[in-house]
Amino acid sequence: MTRVWQWNRPVTVREVLEDLQQERSIAYTTVMTVMDNLHQKGWVRREVDGRAYRYTAVSTRAAYSAALMNEAWSQSDNPAAALVAFFGMMSAEQREALQDAVRMVSPNLVETAPGPTAETIPGSPAEPTAGAVGDDVPTDDATPESGR
Repeated sequence: MTRVWQWNRPVTVREVLEDLQQERSIAYTTVMTVMDNLHQKGWVRREVDGRAYRYTAVSTRAAYSAALMNEAWSQSDNPAAALVAFFGMMSAEQREALQDAVRMVSPNLVETAPGPTAETIPGSPAEPTAGAVGDDVPTDDATPESGR
């Protein structure tokens, strides 16, 4: 899948084979079997091109990663604790990317939320875990105007 995502275009087994052979010895039939398995699982679609197939990714790598994270999170018996633990494992760069994502998904959250801002990510250095993004617990300074 990495090769298909990298090229972001329809690819043949031969193209993937030639690329992989730059790193290691691998048989055409092995690559063909893997591509067929990916098709059977719904990860790629294929179109006939002469005597070969051209394979195209069904979703982006980002969408696949998001689906994996959602699946793992939804299977937790304590989703909030799982998120706190996940945030605690993040590097500074990953927390910054998360902050950017929160801003993109909820652009008004930063301007309207009292107390901690959308930039407050559990697990970040010197940040409190209570009252973080997503907490719906009113603070002492909540007013009717704030919507809380």
